[in-house]
Amino acid sequence: MKYVPNYKKKYIEEVSPYLVEKMGYTNKMQIPKIEKISINQGVSGAVTDKKLVDKAVDELTLISGQKAVITYARKSISNFKLREGMPIGAKVTLRGDNMWEFLERLISIALPRVRDFRGINDKGFDGRGNYTFGITEQIIFPEIDLDKISKLNGLDITFVTTAKTDQEAYLLLSKIGLPFRNKNQE
Repeated sequence: MKYVPNYKKKYIEEVSPYLVEKMGYTNKMQIPKIEKISINQGVSGAVTDKKLVDKAVDELTLISGQKAVITYARKSISNFKLREGMPIGAKVTLRGDNMWEFLERLISIALPRVRDFRGINDKGFDGRGNYTFGITEQIIFPEIDLDKISKLNGLDITFVTTAKTDQEAYLLLSKIGLPFRNKNQE
C-alpha cells in the first residue's frame, strides 16, 4: 500500500466532494486544487553580512524538507546599498507529497504556536485564486533550534491554486483546514 499524506487524503475524500456539491462542478477537472506552495524569506541584513543568507537557506531547508535556493537582487538600489546580483534571501517551492506534508505541519503544529493566534487574515487573495500570508518569526516551526538562531526573520507563504476566483480558493483553503480569522466569505 502506497503512502498518502493525511491532508491529501482529506482533500480527495472530503474537500473535493464538498466543492462539487457547493459550486456545482460538472467536470472533475473544474475542482480547484493546490498546485504548489512557495515559501520565501528576505534577509534584512544580507547586504552587510553574507552568512545570514546561508543561515536563511539552511533554516528554510529544515522548515520545508526540501533544499532552498538563494534569491538575488534584480536591480540596484543605492539608498539600501544594494547592488544587482547580491544575495538577499532564500526561497523554496513545494509540490506533491512534500507540499501536503508541509501544509499539515503548518496547520497542525506551527500556526497554533503563534503567540496570541486568532487566525490568519483572509485579505491575502490576489484576485486569481492565489493566497499569500506572512509569518513574523520563523521560530514557530518545531524544526528550528532556538539556540542556533542568530536573528529572527519572517517569511511569506504563497498557496498557488487552480481556482478561478478568490471565493473558490477561500472555500478550498478553509475546507482543507487553514484557520482564517473571518468566516464571512463562505
